[in-house]
Parts: sequence; structure tokens; C-alpha cells
Amino acid sequence: MRRLIEKYDAAIIAIGNGTASRETEQMAAELIAEMKPARTVEYIIVSEAGASVYSASKIAREEFPDLEASMRGNISIARRLQDPLAELVKIDPKSIGVGLYQHDINQKKLSESLGHVVESCVNSVGVNLNTASASLLRHISGLTSRTAQNIVKFRDEHGKFKSRRQLMEVEGIGEVAYELAAGFLRIPDGDNPLDNTSIHPESYAATEKLLKKFKISDIRKEGNMLKLKIKNIREELQTLLEELGIGEPTFRDIIANIEKPGLDPRDSLPKPIFKSDVLKMEDLKEGMWLKGTVRNVVDFGAFVDIGVKQDGLVHVSRMAERYVKNPLEVVAVGDVVDVKVISIDLERGRIGLSMKKD
Repeated sequence: MRRLIEKYDAAIIAIGNGTASRETEQMAAELIAEMKPARTVEYIIVSEAGASVYSASKIAREEFPDLEASMRGNISIARRLQDPLAELVKIDPKSIGVGLYQHDINQKKLSESLGHVVESCVNSVGVNLNTASASLLRHISGLTSRTAQNIVKFRDEHGKFKSRRQLMEVEGIGEVAYELAAGFLRIPDGDNPLDNTSIHPESYAATEKLLKKFKISDIRKEGNMLKLKIKNIREELQTLLEELGIGEPTFRDIIANIEKPGLDPRDSLPKPIFKSDVLKMEDLKEGMWLKGTVRNVVDFGAFVDIGVKQDGLVHVSRMAERYVKNPLEVVAVGDVVDVKVISIDLERGRIGLSMKKD
């Protein structure tokens, strides 16, 4: 491992949370301690739910035809740390583990519902048209598996897309598909900086008119000035909207996108917890505050990974100062939370946690 870290100048080790993950974590932590201060390396535990399903799938075989299934699984775990959305869309959502009762309900409705959630996530975040895989592109509104494959094929043959309008040259994409998909596809280094925002091409004319009015020539350099310039025009807003020919919601979206072009909505989420040492249950003390990651949410509470072998339980009664009926009102899987250790049972391997501030 030391040789690989030095050869590839690795800064982070992604460890799957499956079999022997704690032993691997212990070894990684010992190695990191040995390498200090000459080299700074951290590690993180990554959920490997569904990785084995991916490794044996047709998509994985197409991506890595010369590798065995276990190596494909390893790559998937590392990619989940780099871009979880792009990697997880390759797996049927049911294989990721979506709740206690997923096998007890109508499977057709479950698939439709999960498919809708995945599509909603992908479209909310948007995808880079020049780097996205066909697996990710097929979830974009207006695109199908076939047109997603055609986009990748077009990219391979003609090089990077320079503008959204080029989509019309891809086989199978007509005016309707273009209108549906364009706003969710980003081109960071294209000819038009607006192609790297979620502003739809049909609003480009209004956007350009707005930029011209407030003397902004390049949103990549001066975009954040727009909000300051329009701050004091509340009284004239209606006149401005009529002049631009758009409604207020579209106007607000345009302002947000110009202010921060290429903004990824996930940037506002809590950052993952990177570690360089490992805790044991024996190291825990009552009253200790720790950062943890929610691994599972059940009717009676949530299980939180605090970096020891055993996940701790935050009972629903300990989740907030107010009464909580359903734990999902407060937390979701993957959330990073601050928890206090309130009980430790070494014999049974149980840890009680609280999210209350008292």
C-alpha cells in the first residue's frame, strides 16, 4: 500500500464498509501514522452497498472488460468518493438498500418511484456533457438509453461539445428532446458561458439583454456583481421583467446562475469526514462529542458511524429538543451529524448516542 501511495501520489484511501473494513481501517491508520510527517494521507469509509451488483453488471463489463469482478467493485468504491451520483446511477436503486420494507410493497410502483427520485437528483445537479457516461445521461429529462449512447458516440468521433446547440447534430435528438434536456446539461469550457448554467437556451436572449443593461460583459469574471447592481430596483422590477419578457421565478433563477455559474447544488452539503487515525470502543467516554455519518434510519431512530467498530444508536427520543414522530424528519442516510456518547456497553457492543445539546 505504501508503494502504491508513493507511486500514484495518493492523498485519500477509500475503504469499503463491508467485510474486514475495520481491520483494513486499522492497517491504513497505522500506515498513515508511519508516513507522517513526510506525507499526509487520509482515509474514509465508503458505503459499498450494491458494489457487487455493479461489478457483475453489463455496464461494468463494458467499462472494464479486462478486469475481474472484484477489481471492478474496488474501482466503484473509489469512484463513489469522487462522484457518488455518477457512480450510483449505474446500479438499480433497489440494490442499494432503500429501507426495511422494500420487498413487501408493489415492485413496479417501487421501481417507478425510485426511478423518479434518481431522475430528479440527476436533473437537479445537472451533468457535464463532455464527461458524463451514458449511464448518467440516460436519466436526463428528454434523453433515452439510445440517445445517451449516441451522445457518447458523437463525443468520441467529433471531440468535445462546444455548445448545447450541437446536441441537435446527435442522431435521435430532435427539437423536443433538445428543449427538455438542454437546461440540465453543462459545458464548463464552451463557447458560451451560459452553457455552464441551468439557464435554459430559450432564456438566453433575456439573459443577454439583462447583462447588457447592467454592463456585464463576462459572467465568469463579473457575475457576482449583478446582484449588487440590481439590489435597489425593487420598484422598477415589474418594468424590467416586462422589458425582458420573463416572469419573476425565471428572473430569480437567471440571477442565481449568473452570480455563481457552474454552481453544484451539492457544494452546500456537509463535507465527508476524512480520518487519519482510528478509535476503538474502549477509547469512548460518556459525554464525548463526535462527528458521525448516518448509516441507516429505522422507525425507532438512526444508526450513526462514529469511527469505531460498532455503529451507535440515536434513539428517536434523543434526536431533537422537540417531539419527533418519524426519524426521517430529522436525518437521512449519509447525513453528517454531531452526536454525544451517552452510554457504552462493551460486553454487548452497544453505543447510545444523542443529538440533543443538553
